[in-house]
Amino acid sequence: MIAKFIAYYMTYSSAILTDALESIINVVASAFAFYAIYLASQPRDMNHPYGHGKIEFFSAGLEGVLIVLASVFIVFHAIQGLLNPQPILDLRVGLIIISLGTIINYGLGYVIEKQGIIKSSPTLIADGQHLKLDAMSGLILVFAVLMVFITNIYWIDGAASIFFAVFMAWNGVKIIRKSIGGLMDETNEEVLEKVVNILKSHQKNAWIDIHNMRIQEYGSDIHIDCHLTLPNYWNLEKVHETVHEFEEILGKEFPSHVEIFIHADPCMPECCHYCKVENCPIRQSPLTTSINWNKVNLSLNQKHFAENI
Repeated sequence: MIAKFIAYYMTYSSAILTDALESIINVVASAFAFYAIYLASQPRDMNHPYGHGKIEFFSAGLEGVLIVLASVFIVFHAIQGLLNPQPILDLRVGLIIISLGTIINYGLGYVIEKQGIIKSSPTLIADGQHLKLDAMSGLILVFAVLMVFITNIYWIDGAASIFFAVFMAWNGVKIIRKSIGGLMDETNEEVLEKVVNILKSHQKNAWIDIHNMRIQEYGSDIHIDCHLTLPNYWNLEKVHETVHEFEEILGKEFPSHVEIFIHADPCMPECCHYCKVENCPIRQSPLTTSINWNKVNLSLNQKHFAENI
């Protein structure tokens, strides 16, 4: 950030100022992200029974807001530069500094985003995307400054700043939208699809029915609850063993902490036509159909009777 501001005062390039101002956002956002990661890692307590992971969505949202605010300021400054163009000085130094910053930011952003995906951390993903976005801005600005250097057409500098500011704002809005979804417990389609695929690939005959499945994210931690229908003649110990096995199958497939709450339902005569339990002593009708579990029917708050298959 300091190097970019030095480059601006050496060149008075609007495009380089754009990159320097965006770096302020990087520093502020990363500082808050550091605190958010620390807080999210703290264990659950009486005031936060589900942990502190939600702070990660707030951190990512703040980063998005800062990106949008920076883009507004950049547009304002670039328009002033277009109305009152100033000569640009010593572009060679500016090009060198921006080029180095682009390489460093992209490498750092790539590593942080990759770790964020591995650890399912919204904060790290947002911060990594932000740094990669900064690197992309660097490429655009290097091209703009180079064009000014070659052509001496100074309005290219301001136009490049406005173009990238709009691009920044759009990406900031997407980050905000995703963080709001996390705070509002919006269903993460990727996580839901993964859970469904895990259940389908490990499906047991005794799992007669699964419904009312809900998934909540607390930063990198995941909370899953659902209703699991089991044979109604099983004793409590057998039900407990099966529920524990169900929880283990889901839990081991995620890199982060997974909390699973299972509500065990007894089977009903209406379940017989899709029940795969062999030698069932209470079966009242033969097996006639098979339910293809998917993210829609597993989320329904009802058993899969014939009328809603």
